[in-house]
Amino acid sequence: MSQRLAVSTDQAAPLCCPEGLDPRRMPGHVAVIMDGNGRWAKARGLPRVMGHRAGVEALKSTLRHCSDWGVEALTAYAFSTENWSRPGDEVNFLMTLFESVLQRELQALEEEQVRIRFLGDLDALPVKLQSLIAEATQRTSTNSGIHFNVCTNYGGRRELVRASQRLAERVARGELQPSQIDENALAAELFTAGEPDPDLLIRTSGERRISNFLLWQLAYAEIHVTDLCWPDFDAQALQLALEDYQGRQRRFGGLQSIEPHALGS
Repeated sequence: MSQRLAVSTDQAAPLCCPEGLDPRRMPGHVAVIMDGNGRWAKARGLPRVMGHRAGVEALKSTLRHCSDWGVEALTAYAFSTENWSRPGDEVNFLMTLFESVLQRELQALEEEQVRIRFLGDLDALPVKLQSLIAEATQRTSTNSGIHFNVCTNYGGRRELVRASQRLAERVARGELQPSQIDENALAAELFTAGEPDPDLLIRTSGERRISNFLLWQLAYAEIHVTDLCWPDFDAQALQLALEDYQGRQRRFGGLQSIEPHALGS
């Protein structure tokens, strides 16, 4: 790797949180919508693809800092179901970029105990990329460090339709009664099954929408929006987002504030 992730593998080691952050009140799960790669490149007179390359470096940095500061899971919106409508050259570049990054970084992710999963309709991806994803998932599946979820060909509405179809199929086979379908049953059919819901959503480039991302899972997430384009999202920006989160009172529809991790994250 060009930059080591420096993921902590010693669970007893003290967290190296920067001053101003309370390590006892870190979000267990952070989700990021990495917006603004193209605008970042355009502002510098560069091709859009250079923004995507810079965005990869920002994601590596964010993963490293989240791990070092005690965040247990990071979920990144890498490629949405709607992104196929972008120019063909850009889509092809992104697919090739995903492949090259996986090939280059997998060994370091494995060594540094990152557990990586790809969430979305993976069957629509190029065959070579599917193979690399399967290898990365298998090789890191027992790692004990931060959970790194990469949403690829992902759409929140499609995820909910898929989950509904799977539940309907179980009912049709006689394995499940309609009355048994509850929030837990539906959540178990989502791509994120087994992962606590995000505590914090970060969106860059000043956009104030969730763009079909984790529609079910973000029900009670705190939302932090920054005007920075994603390639400029650095350790200082992450710290500001986490400080913003730690300054919130999370009541989950009630009257009493609930501490982070109290809901199982």
